Amino acid sequence: MIDFTQLIQNENMKIYRRLRTVIMFILILMFNLLFGVLFSLDNGPGQLTAWDAVDQLSFLYFLVVIFSTVVAADIVAGEFTWGTIKLLLIRPWTRSKILGSKLLSVICFTLLLTAWFLVTSIAISFILFPNQPSVIFGQGANPFAYIMEKLLYSYIDLLVITIFSFMISTVFRSGGIAIGLSMFILFTGNIFTMLFNPIRYPWAKYMLFTNMDLSQYQNGGGNGVTGMSLGFSSVVLAAYIIMFLLVSWVVFNKRDVAT
Repeated sequence: MIDFTQLIQNENMKIYRRLRTVIMFILILMFNLLFGVLFSLDNGPGQLTAWDAVDQLSFLYFLVVIFSTVVAADIVAGEFTWGTIKLLLIRPWTRSKILGSKLLSVICFTLLLTAWFLVTSIAISFILFPNQPSVIFGQGANPFAYIMEKLLYSYIDLLVITIFSFMISTVFRSGGIAIGLSMFILFTGNIFTMLFNPIRYPWAKYMLFTNMDLSQYQNGGGNGVTGMSLGFSSVVLAAYIIMFLLVSWVVFNKRDVAT
């Protein structure tokens, strides 16, 4: 257990001591501030309140997805690129522990970056906008609960894309390929969902793309015609995550690092 903790600490140092990571956190703060100011300049009486602004700023969460994907794509492929993977493998650690520490470090990074995004967006919104009853959510609504539920669904999508990037990085030992394919899924998922509509093609409900956007089920939403529900999509996404992790583990444990 102590050895595994040391591995995680080692991976965290690799992530947080890089200038790239500091820039990521700064960019999230700057973009939240920039769009918060833009929204406030266009705001008038009876328009956005603080919680409304937090909800509007949630569209910037795609930055967290991109930054998490970059870190996941580099954490394994970078070891092969710089040749440091051999230094890890000569230590008294199994390959499974090495891969597990990298995966856990990436997940912790996504959680920290998500928390930073939420805290900065809330702080900026309450500084720039009045803390009054929400205009968007209406009377009796709980804006914080709604935003947290929406963020949870977005984080699950992030986790799927991040683990996919982690798998591609492990299989191909290329951060560029991992980032490229992950961005392809992120930005073209809606297109494939429209092309392979589960209403027209029942088998399409098992595709990754059609289950990615869990926010479609918020407030009781969903597509009952195709038999899809929050539970169904959660199971499908969990199956894909397990498959991605299994492929990563098999390839990392079987591959000769000398090739």
